[in-house]
Amino acid sequence: MALLAPGRSRAHNGRMKQLKKKKYEELYEPLEADLVAMARWALKTGARVLVLFEGRDTAGKGGSIQAVAGPLNPRQCRVKALPKPTEAEQTQWYFQRYIAHLPAAGEIVLFDRSWYNRAGVEKVMGYATDKQVDAFLKAVPAFEKLLVDDGILLFKYWLCTDQAQQEERFKERVDDPLKRWKLSSIDTSAREKYDDYTKAREAMLAATHTKSAPWTLVDFNDQRRGRLTLVRNLLDRLPDTRLPDESFEFPPLEHEPSQESYAALKPIADYDPGQVKEK
Repeated sequence: MALLAPGRSRAHNGRMKQLKKKKYEELYEPLEADLVAMARWALKTGARVLVLFEGRDTAGKGGSIQAVAGPLNPRQCRVKALPKPTEAEQTQWYFQRYIAHLPAAGEIVLFDRSWYNRAGVEKVMGYATDKQVDAFLKAVPAFEKLLVDDGILLFKYWLCTDQAQQEERFKERVDDPLKRWKLSSIDTSAREKYDDYTKAREAMLAATHTKSAPWTLVDFNDQRRGRLTLVRNLLDRLPDTRLPDESFEFPPLEHEPSQESYAALKPIADYDPGQVKEK
């Protein structure tokens, strides 16, 4: 069973400084090669890899998902962030709409939030009744065991963030027009319900941290360090993904390289910052 992270974060108690961007990129580069090797292994062996990313708002789920998916073929590695359920989906078995997105042979699927919405935001914000949440917590271990018993490699990550860090990131979103789209009314409510989310998470862990589908908590007070920790942990928990290098013939052209030629249409003019029109 994967170990749960300690209650006090390393960033919180000051033992580690925030990781600089240059250092992060230096440490991430070898992980990219390992991720590509992992994807090639999954394609060759038909492995089905499923990773759930859960955590508080602003924890860093999007950046972590990009860290895993970035170097991979998007046709093989799919990211799923399901919208609010439709009226029809609300009448279905709760897990039904997620099943359609499970990985096929050779695929890697990354869920940006998952069925655990029911034990988190739906519980805390009152979108699900206590009866529905209790039923979910009882059903999910059996549901996940079915997935694992069928051969799916399931990894569940919870990204941990202290409220002080969460507040800084909310303010950054307010101040940055390029990040403001990430804000919603739910975010405002979440600020006042930090402790309620903690209680909901602890109840969820107690019910769903199982031998067949354990949780792994990762400290994300430093998002760059958290991404590295998560990716390395994921790679270390997979079987040996090393495969012999494939030989690839790439003979030289037998003629001088051709240039583009146009008859029906020509390319538009190159971007010129001095010619930008004011709106």
